[in-house]
Amino acid sequence: MSYVTIHGKARLLAPALLAVALAACSGKDDSAPASASGTPASPAAAPAEPAVSAKVQSMGTDQLRDSASTALRENRMYAPAGDNAMEFYLALRDKLPDDAAVKSALTDLQPYTLIAAEQSLAREDFPEAQRLIALIEKVDPTAPALPRLKQGITRGMEVAVKRTQEETDKVKKDAENRAKQLVEQQRLAQQQAAEATAAQQLATRQEAARQESERLEAERQAATKREADARAAAQQVAAAPKPAAAAPTLRAVSTPAPRYPADALRSGTSGEVLVELTIGTDGSVTDARVLRANPPRVFDREALNAVKRWRFEPISSPTTTRRTLAFQPNQ
Repeated sequence: MSYVTIHGKARLLAPALLAVALAACSGKDDSAPASASGTPASPAAAPAEPAVSAKVQSMGTDQLRDSASTALRENRMYAPAGDNAMEFYLALRDKLPDDAAVKSALTDLQPYTLIAAEQSLAREDFPEAQRLIALIEKVDPTAPALPRLKQGITRGMEVAVKRTQEETDKVKKDAENRAKQLVEQQRLAQQQAAEATAAQQLATRQEAARQESERLEAERQAATKREADARAAAQQVAAAPKPAAAAPTLRAVSTPAPRYPADALRSGTSGEVLVELTIGTDGSVTDARVLRANPPRVFDREALNAVKRWRFEPISSPTTTRRTLAFQPNQ
């Protein structure tokens, strides 16, 4: 905040500035609502401090004049509180109500105080604005700008309160939204954890099912192999030749020796013949054939003729046997 020393030409211009400021204030007042009934209730304001501090009021006239002159030289026209030219001159006017110089000084200072009050309202420094308005009102209770300034404080405080309330509501709403987001995040985290657990459990069940399926398949294959092995073994058993039934005991009754062929006898040829013969139940030879002869076709006929005359004791069932007949010329 800047302070301007009032002296010289500035002092001469002060009445003109005051007139312009008051005219502007009057114009603004005309545009303001005529009745306060249309405005919202203003926030309760703290009790206003006295326009002039008790310390200044207690000062003597000479001290007040000196302090006021010093304040003007140092540009302390309306601030700080308790140490400014406006308060010193107001205290002097209370003590010297007919002093024209004091009245003139207050008239010169009022426009600057008015501007400072407007600036305080603009930056929402309401305590400072109230203090300056109190100074203006003490200088001239009928100043045209007072209703507008007071209404400005009321409206400004209402706006500030509303903004504060809106900011409070916004902070509260943001906090609620953050709380909701946190709850939602926790819910999503729990849901994701539950889904992960369910997925893990499903994977575990699927793995167990796979292992069980593999076990059952292995058992099935093993059973199939056992069945195949059993069938193969059964087939091998079925295909294996059955052991021949024990041949009945043959007891020869008559086995005449074969006749020695004359040619073989003259030549001194020897040999043998393996004959297979079948004996019937009555003991007679029902069939005979040469299996091997050495030398061939020398002793075959005589060997067959001999075995066909053989006789055995009766047996329970026909049987086949083999006999080797030897031919030696010296026997």
